[in-house]
Amino acid sequence: MSIRFLVTGGAGFIGSAVVRNLLSLPGNEVLVLDKLTYAGNLASLDSVSHHPGYRFVQADICDGPAIAAAIADFQPDTIMNLAAETHVDRSIDGPAAFVATNVTGTVTLLEAATRYWKGLGQDRRDGFRFHHISTDEVYGSLGAEGAFSEQTPYDPRSPYSASKAASDHFVNAWHHTYGLPTIITNCSNNYGPFQFPEKLIPLTIINALEGRPIRVYGQGTNVRDWLHVDDHVTALLLAAAEGRPGETYCVGGNSQRTNIDVVMAICAILDRLSPDSTIGPRAGLITYVTDRPGHDFRYAIDGAKIQTELGWQPRETFETGIAGTVAWYLENQHWWKALRADVYKGERLGVTA
Repeated sequence: MSIRFLVTGGAGFIGSAVVRNLLSLPGNEVLVLDKLTYAGNLASLDSVSHHPGYRFVQADICDGPAIAAAIADFQPDTIMNLAAETHVDRSIDGPAAFVATNVTGTVTLLEAATRYWKGLGQDRRDGFRFHHISTDEVYGSLGAEGAFSEQTPYDPRSPYSASKAASDHFVNAWHHTYGLPTIITNCSNNYGPFQFPEKLIPLTIINALEGRPIRVYGQGTNVRDWLHVDDHVTALLLAAAEGRPGETYCVGGNSQRTNIDVVMAICAILDRLSPDSTIGPRAGLITYVTDRPGHDFRYAIDGAKIQTELGWQPRETFETGIAGTVAWYLENQHWWKALRADVYKGERLGVTA
């Protein structure tokens, strides 16, 4: 018996990893629905583009009729919502786009999903899930101690995190008001193959390879809990399959590092794997710049709930994950060079504040 997954944002970084994983398992069918903004890249799905269980529809989750038509045609068992604007710096420059996609788009998707779910037979109604993928940034900023959990009050500090917090609240409201069987997962910072090169880790790798300045905000002391995308995908699929409707699960990598430690680790790996005498030691490229406006100091996840209830644990340490990630960008330069040339050249974003 096949299981049908509709994955919004399926051409993005985490979404494409979900799709590749789903189609590596027997019996799954996947409809990718993606607007193909700057961060959506069908090249990330090349390995599954000819899979018999793969379909693609280009659509905006704010487009109610298009969403309803895609759902009615595909008849999904699970909807996984990964369509989102995600970059804090871009949200500083243009917050309205984040409200449109992350808030209005989520509500549009919830309305279409609810109409579809109510029309299903009882067996399929009972098995249906709406899985909303969110971020730990909705919880705000931590000091030197403590960790976010599912009980942490929301305290978003950027336009991005505010838009994701709003979307989480709407998903919860749909469960309590309309009975839609929802799951929410809030993850820490992801990294790994196919990540768009505006984020810290891929941008650092690429700039270091090309001998360009490596920008570090402030003194690089901000701390993030780094989660390899493949570990995140394992958690997502487990939550979608076995999570309790109406519940939230926090997903972290158990790998807290300061930004400067991350950058220094990347430089050391590249110096070993791809030494360049014209560049010299990559750490010499590090340039400290004025900090991001409203930069949250530290994030950390207490993953006890998903570990206890669903038995999930991250497999990658930061050391193994970052080494594999750097190697992937070295071996797949065709993928990111196309983006570097035509989509994003590495300029700083988020300075209008």
